[in-house]
Amino acid sequence: MTDILVDSNVILDVLTEDRQWFDWSSQMLTEYANRGNLVINPIIYAEISIGFNQPEELEAALPQDFFRRDPLPYKAAFLAGQSFLEYRRRGGERRSPLPDFYIGAHAAITAMPLLTRDVNRYSTYFPSVQLITP
Repeated sequence: MTDILVDSNVILDVLTEDRQWFDWSSQMLTEYANRGNLVINPIIYAEISIGFNQPEELEAALPQDFFRRDPLPYKAAFLAGQSFLEYRRRGGERRSPLPDFYIGAHAAITAMPLLTRDVNRYSTYFPSVQLITP
């Protein structure tokens, strides 16, 4: 069994029935759920939460028997900060979301593949992470 960290964009594609990405994202979630554990962390949970009014609604959308909830390792927080600093030194805009760096760092520190549609930032700042992308 393999653990797969699932980026919020993939989950949101399914929850919002995104016209462009629903089929791919739902197929990937099904395929990887059959291969191992789908994992989310507090950052991913928070990004998805903005589409819900009540915590109970979010819990129903992210059932714990389908999405395992892992904490963020402190080593991932350090790596996220360092990667974000490198991004800023390369001229990245301050408004860029630090959460993506936490997600990439979590995948890197735990050696989990990352199921995402956001290829560029993850491949640039977390080259060791195996990306599962369209």
